[in-house]
Amino acid sequence: MKTPVSTIGKVYLVGAGIGDIGYLTVRSHQILASADTVVYDALISLELLDLVPTNCQKIDVGKRGGQPSTPQAEINQLLVTECQLGKQVVRLKSGDPFIFGRSASEIQALVAAGCHFEVIPGISSALAAPLLAGIPLTDPVLSRCFAVVTAHQPNDLNWEALAGIDTLVILMGGRNLKTIITHLHRHGRSLQTPVAIIHRAGSPQQQIWEGNLGNIPEKTAGVSLSPAVIVVGEVAGLRPYLQSPGKVQDEALNIAHTVTNQEQIPLPLANKTILVTRSAGQSSEFSTSLQQAGAKVIEMPTLEIGAPSTWEPLDGAIAQLSSFNWLILTSSNGVEYFFERLSTQGQDTRALAGLKIAVVGKKTAQSLAQYHLQPDFIPPNFVADSLVENFPETIKGQKILFPRVESGGREVLVKELTAQGAEVMEVPGYESRCPEAIAPPAFTALQRGQVDIITFASSKTVHNFCELLKKELSLRGATTNLSIFLQNVGIASIGPQTSQTCIALLGRVDVEAQEYTMTGLQTAIALWVERSPKIDLF
Repeated sequence: MKTPVSTIGKVYLVGAGIGDIGYLTVRSHQILASADTVVYDALISLELLDLVPTNCQKIDVGKRGGQPSTPQAEINQLLVTECQLGKQVVRLKSGDPFIFGRSASEIQALVAAGCHFEVIPGISSALAAPLLAGIPLTDPVLSRCFAVVTAHQPNDLNWEALAGIDTLVILMGGRNLKTIITHLHRHGRSLQTPVAIIHRAGSPQQQIWEGNLGNIPEKTAGVSLSPAVIVVGEVAGLRPYLQSPGKVQDEALNIAHTVTNQEQIPLPLANKTILVTRSAGQSSEFSTSLQQAGAKVIEMPTLEIGAPSTWEPLDGAIAQLSSFNWLILTSSNGVEYFFERLSTQGQDTRALAGLKIAVVGKKTAQSLAQYHLQPDFIPPNFVADSLVENFPETIKGQKILFPRVESGGREVLVKELTAQGAEVMEVPGYESRCPEAIAPPAFTALQRGQVDIITFASSKTVHNFCELLKKELSLRGATTNLSIFLQNVGIASIGPQTSQTCIALLGRVDVEAQEYTMTGLQTAIALWVERSPKIDLF
């Protein structure tokens, strides 16, 4: 007897397309935005998970060759269970759900359990990859038909029939390229037949290799071809003739690889995936800048910024602002929460008349400018230590207000100012806490070895990153030795203090900014990548 049909729960089998969010259908976008649970595959773009609600459960069931994967029977039962709980469940599959997507098994399980479901089409890489590479699958003369096959198990295919088809589009064939060529040549296909291999189609990491059946193995020797689409046929030879005139770089996709026979200068961070540790809920200009330099960016919140445990000390300080000589602000968060509290107390910037303001860092100064104020002093090096060393007035006798993070901040600034005779009132202006759990897209990328570089902009982000990652690894019964887990990942730090923490907790630091700003950090990363052209961190 079938389980009664759920009146609330529903499963959507959604095609995620080729990866880039720009190629996701409008219908798929709408469904993701209202999902309670997302069950996703290995090859989907992790940025798609940013479209789901913050309380959405994200479950990785990806299947990758040579790595542990979730059995299909467990995936089927998971979909049924989540649906019967009354949830809106998205089964997110790369490409199109009905093209090598194992959807039939999942649908049969849903039907047997009486669960509602809907299938949402997606753009398959079998069609999109050749198109984005400038290769037509059909041509009035060269290709009157084409076939799409998966070469995951090449010996099971009818190569005699396939060898006679004008154009072959082969998915999941990167590991078996030589076997594919052997079968095609054995059944009459010339070794001079044009071939194109498109790797990570439609992403900033897209690469294209061109050749023929005889020389393509040599051209791709030592290169990972997963995921890739292989096009075999005369139409692959049309590619040089179907490019936009003078179009060296595909600006729409930000592809930093050769798309014509002309030489081009690649973007400085092309083919690099960078994990940015940041504060939850805060937009990241740094991430945008990295993407403009060609990188794929995955953001991992390592700080949750909020109110301190009590406002009483700050409110008391605001009530006596006129008694202070200096106000020190060392972060954008400090600026935001100080002025928010100033407003709550019924005051505005006029209350700061006669009070000098010192800030640490250009970013903090920019945040202050939003309140139409300019700092009286910015130290030349954007660290708190430099503020004491270069203070513009005699420190002795100064009365200083310092709204700061409630816990976890460095004590050196207060100690050194006090040691030189200043009277410092430090009050909690905000708090930065560690999130409860690591962001699933970030952990998935780390686990799959897809991250090249991790960036840290403070010691606290290092501490919290390590805490979150160790917690997740421990839950999965994996090694919590982070120096081993991250051995193929570059560690990038914004400055000396953060670097010390990286060395203490991760065993090393590979990149350190010379100018202690996010711009300086990006510059340092680009120089490191340029000087290490042969490094392949995958």
